[in-house]
Amino acid sequence: MNKDLLLHPVLISLVVITIAFSLKALVDRFARHKAQKKEKDIRYISHNIKHFINLVTVLLLLFVWSTEIQNFALSIAAFAVAIVFATREFIQCVIGFIYLVTTRPFRVGDWVQVGEYYGEIAETDWIKTTMHEIDMHTYQFSRKTIYIPNNKLITSPIKNLNFVKRFTTHHFSIVRKESFNPYPIYTTLSDKAKQCCEEFQDVAGRYNSIIERKLDAKISGPEPEIHFSTTDLGEFKASFTLFCPTEKALEIEHKLTEYFMQLWYSEAAKQESSNTSHNKTT
Repeated sequence: MNKDLLLHPVLISLVVITIAFSLKALVDRFARHKAQKKEKDIRYISHNIKHFINLVTVLLLLFVWSTEIQNFALSIAAFAVAIVFATREFIQCVIGFIYLVTTRPFRVGDWVQVGEYYGEIAETDWIKTTMHEIDMHTYQFSRKTIYIPNNKLITSPIKNLNFVKRFTTHHFSIVRKESFNPYPIYTTLSDKAKQCCEEFQDVAGRYNSIIERKLDAKISGPEPEIHFSTTDLGEFKASFTLFCPTEKALEIEHKLTEYFMQLWYSEAAKQESSNTSHNKTT
């Protein structure tokens, strides 16, 4: 036990420091004595010797305390790792905010899609991005607020839908089970679709051209498109594609659906009557 006490770093450090101060005091006394005897200033030599003593003292103290310093450094490293591990989500969010600021994939007020979420950007801060959710089937706000951590914006695809905010390529389909030839109503239905889009045709054309130039690609529009086809079950399917103002998309869909149903039942009655007459004649 006495041996451990004698080898304790504190005691050894005190001994080393005491010896160092004693040596520096002896150097000062020796330098003054030499200076008085030879009448020569040798203070620079004593300063160099004392600096050397200080260096040796520091090295000895580091050697004495090396084990404790190593343990302390390991503790600091472990603490730092624990802090980083505990705050990694926060750090990632801050990095995500820096990514948003530097790349600017969207601005406040833009319509965007982040993963499976659609919405209008309301606010961004260091931690999260706030969006007002939008139902892309009706182009209306769902009265829900979405808070997306900024770190998700680094790993999730971001689609800027700002062009959709004013004009959109609206798709909808009508499926019927009845089986008869629908093509006699195609021209009338197509004319009705053009009539519904006539009031904004010029604006839609210019807007469509702007989008094509920005995307450097050909997109559908501004003329409405109608395609007749069948489903996997063999049922009739009419597919409509309209390039129209977002706020009028549902209104035009309802008008065309109503008109389609009128033409459909009218044509169905006409063909059924024709078939009945033909059967009677035969």
